[in-house]
Amino acid sequence: MTTPQILFIAHAPSPNTAALRDAVTAAIHAETAVRLITRSPFDVGAEDALDADGVIIGTTENIGAMAGATKDFFDRSYNDLLEVSAGKPVAAYIRAGLDGTGTTRGLESIFTGLRWRQTHPVTVLKGAWDDGFPAKAAELGLTLAAGVELGLY
Repeated sequence: MTTPQILFIAHAPSPNTAALRDAVTAAIHAETAVRLITRSPFDVGAEDALDADGVIIGTTENIGAMAGATKDFFDRSYNDLLEVSAGKPVAAYIRAGLDGTGTTRGLESIFTGLRWRQTHPVTVLKGAWDDGFPAKAAELGLTLAAGVELGLY
């Protein structure tokens, strides 16, 4: 049996979003045996997503919309993923200064179009920074990774 591979596309332009990325990465490494590949949205393409058994997306919300970096990944990759990646397990968190509604809607539309299987509702970490945010992001990422490892997704 091959080791499951998880692609973690993490947009981390600030110390706080880097803390979210690092919490997800640490939890998955500590609790699973999956192969975790963590990349910036600028450094990932369709091939990376196709090679993965599951995808975790960590993004920010800017001016009520998905971060341009995350959108850039989907702009470059969407057509190459369409029709060939249906059923791929995906989970996402958003670090949102506002309410996260626009970014949630955008991500869910993309997941629906690609026919990816959203394993959990999008986790929105909104408002002023809360020291509990990294644990929430880590729980989301770990749940997807463990589910893929156990063959649940």
